[in-house]
Amino acid sequence: MPNPTAAMLVIGDEILSGRTRDANAYHLAGRLVQVGIDLHEIRVVPDDHAVIVEALRSLSAAFDHVFTSGGIGPTHDDITADAVADAFGVGIDVRDDARALLQAAVGKDRTLTPEHLRMARIPHGADLIANPLSGAPGISIGNVHVMAGVPTIFVAMLDAVLPSLEAGRPVLSRELRFEVGEGRIAAPLRRLAEELSDLSFGSYPFRDGAVYGTNIVVRGTDDALIDQAIERLEAIRRSHP
Repeated sequence: MPNPTAAMLVIGDEILSGRTRDANAYHLAGRLVQVGIDLHEIRVVPDDHAVIVEALRSLSAAFDHVFTSGGIGPTHDDITADAVADAFGVGIDVRDDARALLQAAVGKDRTLTPEHLRMARIPHGADLIANPLSGAPGISIGNVHVMAGVPTIFVAMLDAVLPSLEAGRPVLSRELRFEVGEGRIAAPLRRLAEELSDLSFGSYPFRDGAVYGTNIVVRGTDDALIDQAIERLEAIRRSHP
């Protein structure tokens, strides 16, 4: 049975402008490999309500899981929660359980501000994703999991939501170094990839001092089949010194 599929939607003008370097996609990709969810697409969109709604609808229809980062904070440009509500055709209001989490985070003697309450607005029918760092929760609705853009909070929210999701077999990988260029091994590599079609073969050229070479990375869920591929690659390497 194939692994579940996933996409990531990164939301924020700061990513597209180059002001902020995204770390969340890198972290998500690595974690999904470990649990056996295949990440097929990463899409970056601006803080534009209509664009976010369209992206959520298309990605949630195409993949088993959708993970978002960004746009659930207290400021005017944090519009993700409203876009999620529109994408699913539901209302959105301050919810008592989300309010309680924020109150616990700021302390029982402090009054929640309108900015705090903005982060307690939850689309109807959504579940909350725990946020042990700042209290403001993420959101799960349907197959969409809405998380913060701050990397430390994103990591904590992902750790909270992953155990509840359908997963598959972890993707394994092995790498073999060839000290020849890609062109020298392209033909036998193509034949091997066609023969062992349950695996994926990546070819990555490099320069190491005076050496121009190629790293071949084999990925798949069957350890024995990967071992077989590495043996075949080692034979190709011996024949192409």
